[in-house]
Amino acid sequence: MADFAARWAFAFVLLVATFNPTQWNYVRWALNDYDTQTPLVVFFGIILTIGYIIYLRATFRSIGTFGMLLIAALVGSLVWVLYDLGLLSLENRSVQVWLGIISLSLILGVGLSWSIVRKRLSGQVDMDDVDE
Repeated sequence: MADFAARWAFAFVLLVATFNPTQWNYVRWALNDYDTQTPLVVFFGIILTIGYIIYLRATFRSIGTFGMLLIAALVGSLVWVLYDLGLLSLENRSVQVWLGIISLSLILGVGLSWSIVRKRLSGQVDMDDVDE
């Protein structure tokens, strides 16, 4: 569980660093300061891109598009239940953005952790894990 939490937390930080409803995010900073801080904007953009490549490649390889859609549907139905029970309000745009960030980070976290979870549940080893 701690392994998944760490992978999910990193995915969450990656997404929040890229964009969030506050003023503290890469997209807003890059749009405002590109002219004066171009080398830093490019440098941090490449770092974020590397993080996304790692997560997206692992996610597509482990759960694929269908798995990503299933997790998105599960999270979406949970949001619907919380909204229907009156535990969640979707009136605020910031809440909607945070829910999207949480949803995407869960998809990426599960994608990066899926091989480990499947191995523990089923005992089956992925071909990438043979030399362990």
